[in-house]
Order: sequence, then structure tokens, then C-alpha cells
Amino acid sequence: MSPINQSAQSTYSYAHGVSDIPLMGLTVGNLLSRTAAKYPKNDALVVPYQDVCWTYSDLNRQADEMAAGLIALGLEPGDRVGVWAPNLAEWVVLQFATAKAGLILVNVNPAYRLSELEFALNQVEVKALIFVPNFKTSDYLAMLAELMPELAKATPGTLKAEKVPSLRWLITLGKVATTGTLTYASVMQSATDAARQRVRDLVTELQFDDPINIQFTSGTTGRPKAATLSHHNIVNNAYFAGLQMKLTYIDRMCIPVPMYHCFGMVLGTLCCVAHGATMVFASAGFDAAAAIEVVENERCTVFHGVPTMFIAALDVPGFAKHDLSSLRTGIIAGAPCPAELMKRIMDEMHMTQITIAYGMTETGPVSTQTSVDDPVNRRVETVGRVLPHTEIKVVDPEGRVTPHGTAGELLTRGYCVMPKYWNDPEKTAKAIDEARWIASGDIAMVDDAGYFQIVGRIKDMLIRGGENIFPREIEDFLYTHPAIEQVEVIGAPDEKYGEEVCAWIKLREGHSATADEIRDFCKGKIAHFKIPRYIKFVDSYPMTITGKVQKFIMREQMAKELASLKEE
Repeated sequence: MSPINQSAQSTYSYAHGVSDIPLMGLTVGNLLSRTAAKYPKNDALVVPYQDVCWTYSDLNRQADEMAAGLIALGLEPGDRVGVWAPNLAEWVVLQFATAKAGLILVNVNPAYRLSELEFALNQVEVKALIFVPNFKTSDYLAMLAELMPELAKATPGTLKAEKVPSLRWLITLGKVATTGTLTYASVMQSATDAARQRVRDLVTELQFDDPINIQFTSGTTGRPKAATLSHHNIVNNAYFAGLQMKLTYIDRMCIPVPMYHCFGMVLGTLCCVAHGATMVFASAGFDAAAAIEVVENERCTVFHGVPTMFIAALDVPGFAKHDLSSLRTGIIAGAPCPAELMKRIMDEMHMTQITIAYGMTETGPVSTQTSVDDPVNRRVETVGRVLPHTEIKVVDPEGRVTPHGTAGELLTRGYCVMPKYWNDPEKTAKAIDEARWIASGDIAMVDDAGYFQIVGRIKDMLIRGGENIFPREIEDFLYTHPAIEQVEVIGAPDEKYGEEVCAWIKLREGHSATADEIRDFCKGKIAHFKIPRYIKFVDSYPMTITGKVQKFIMREQMAKELASLKEE
């Protein structure tokens, strides 16, 4: 059900998502138990590469037993438990087991190295860390041994590491325990009757406003911030995001986005559990070919991803030979999606009901989303309307609400806004004002019908000779060039104008173009000051593990390249 949007009642950029569907007062653990009772024999989790196919009854039973195992270790409600792993069946069990035990799940980025890991563990005082021994080129066990040499002589539960003083338990997702660690299986097997009873008692003791999950924000300009989310934040956000897709118990969702991120564990697994749908993992880490294959084999109806993932999927060799006709919907989020890419997804992947979601980790994560019922142009050109029980306003630099159609910073308020950054009241106060609005850092506009457009990031906006230029506008135009597969626009330093427009372009396979041809394509179609002065043809972009392009790295690289050219 789409929200009833009140923004049309005013010419000001304020929207309130009204709905006759109330918020749910459920914890994450209770949500799984409720769904397992309603759909006990429905497929809950399918992970072909682990030979896993569990019903909701199976998943709920494993979550209960793992919760009892964690309690049997001596972990208590409120303790922080980190998971440092890619997408595995055990990740899903742990997501709900920690919730049932009252433990706060801490998502640790699989790409973290020693300094980042040390910071994250200490910032939230993790007491137990569950990890895979290795993944791709990362040897997690070796990193832990380097960070905590005391591990070599420790027994499980007695670790006292100088660099991470809070950590007591290390639990491996491997089959064999090394010195100082326990295996995941042994923890589950350690569940006692007393611990199981404690899990049952916690059903009524735990409150939906309790913190349940800590996720570290990107931290591109400094140390990551520990966004703390409550049961109420994510249970309801997952539920209402699912309603926008008309998700039901007969849907099967391919989840190629990482579980350590809100996209995977809220819009993916939790969204499925909220509606009784089936979760499907194609691979531990993103693999476009594996994702396309699992969609075909498992007859998935839903596919989530950031734009770069969809581009990779569409470029899989032999893509046209795969039967993806079962697909109908999904979510594109995490980065702006070009209109031309949306059209390809709807046509070539059969995802005629695809939705776009917008938000941030701190808002659990969705604030706006298109609906499957929205006209195609709305789903292609906007990020939809405000979700139910959520408020959004767009303000100018002085904090005044702008008129419709006027760009400004987007702010969100409502049940979805996190309570705090863990152990950081100063950053919390800076992020959330006294009226409970949280600023996004994104530049947005809303039209008379309440549909939002994200124009760009405040930090990405470039100023050329006094002209404010939003890269997204130029990117959307350049995507209409038949030879361009992907484009990212940034500001490059310039002595005369302050900044100049720079476009990094990836061409479609089998196509060619020159910088002058691209500029000629722009002439007469966009303002002269928006035409890229610098054009760089690339094969790839600097990316985060979630598939977001790191424009700050691009800007640094271009500044260095231009400086070296000047010296020559």
C-alpha cells in the first residue's frame, strides 16, 4: 500500500507519509517467531553453495538454539557481538539469534583491515567476535593473531588483549577451532536447558525500543560513526519497504548485496521475514554470473542491488540466454540510478515493477521509495514518495523549508531515525537536532505530487565560476549517449573557475568514442558551463565493497594528474 502523501496540501517542501497501517511493536526475534508460526513450511533461506534449504520452522529453531548457545557462554542482554563475514547462512541465523538473546549485533565490514577492525571493536566494546577464517584475499585469522598476540596462549572466553580489552570470545565460522577460539557449531551445541528457558523469558523482557544493531557508516572523511538502530527502526522499515514492492510469502528474493550493510540485512533478509518471503544467496561475495544463474534456477521474483551490480548483471556473458522471466520487482538503492539503466533493467531483466529506494543507514535505511503502482516515469526519474509514518523536509542553507521544486538539503524525522551514534553524544547531537530531524547531506527537490528527486550530494556539488553544478544532471544526460555504459562526474581544480567539470566514462563493449565527440554530443543540449572540460575513459571506478563509487578518490586522482601535467 502506497502512503497517502500530504505534501500537495502545501507549496512548501514538506511531506508526511500517512497510512492506515499502524507501526508494529515487535522485536526482531519476535518477528521471526511470528512468521515461523504463520508459514512454518515455507522456504525461508536457500543458499545453494552451502547446500542449505531451510523452512521458516528450521530457521526459527536454529536461531533459538544459537541464542541459547550464546547465552550459555555468559553473554548478557546489551553485550555487543560482532560478525565479520560475507553472506553465509550462518549470518542470517546470527542476525536473529542475537536478537532473541538480547545481544546487539555489530556489522563488521569484510573489507576492514587491522586499524579499521581495531577501531570498530573498541568503539562499541565488542565482547564476542564471530568471523570466517579467510575470504578471497583476506586472512582474518592472521589479522586477529597480529592484532591480539595474546590469543596464542588464551583459552576460549579468557582472552585479555591489550589492544582490544573488551573482547573475550572469538568464534570461527570454520570447521576447526584454533587456539583461543570456539567453532560456531560448538557454540550452538553448548546450549543448555537453562539457557533455552532464558531465551523464552526474554521474549517478553526485551523491548522494541532497545538497540539491536550497530552499523558503521562509510567514514570517507574521517573515522566511521557507529549508527545504532533499534528493533523499532528496522522491523518497521523492512515491513513498509516490502509493502512498496507488494512482497508476499510466495516471493523469492535474490540478495546479492552484503549482509553487513543495511541493504542486505534490513531490505533483504528482514524484509523477507516480515512478509514470509524466501531469502536466496547466490554467492558469499557479489558475483554477477552466480546471481543471474541463481535467479534462473530458483525462479526468483525479487532482485536487489546497487546500480553497479545491475550493470554487471546485464553485462554477464550470455546474459540473453538466461531465463529471468520470473523476476518482477526489487530495490535499487545505495547510489543514484540513471534513467537509462532503469529502462534496461525493466526491459532486459523483466523487472517491470522495480522500485527505487532512498535513505541512509541512520534512517534504518529507507525514507522514500517508489511503488510498483507508480507510473513508469515516476519510477525512472524519482526516488518516490515518503514512506508511511515518516516526515521529510527540504531546507535551504539557513534551515528554512524551500518551496516545491527548489533544491535544498533533505532531512528526515520519524520512527526510522536512529536513537544515537554509539558512545558518541557529540556526533549524535550534531547529526540529530532538538526536533529529531536528521540531515542527509543530500540535495533534493520535491514536486507538487510529493515525489522526490535527489539532485546530488552537498559535498559532490561543484562550483564553476559561481555556477552551482550538480553532477547527477550531467550524468543523466550523458547516459543517453549510445556508447556510454557508465559515467561519473566530479569537479576538477581550476585556477580560473575554481572547479571544472570532469567526466570519467566507461564505454560499452564494442563501442568507441573520443573526448571531442562526447563534447560535441553535449553542445546545444546542456548549458555550456556543464559540458565536461576533462574527459577520462576508464575500465573501472574506485569502489566501496557495497558497490558505491568513491568520488573523493577520483577527485584526488584527477587533482594529482592535472598537477603533474602542469609541471610538465
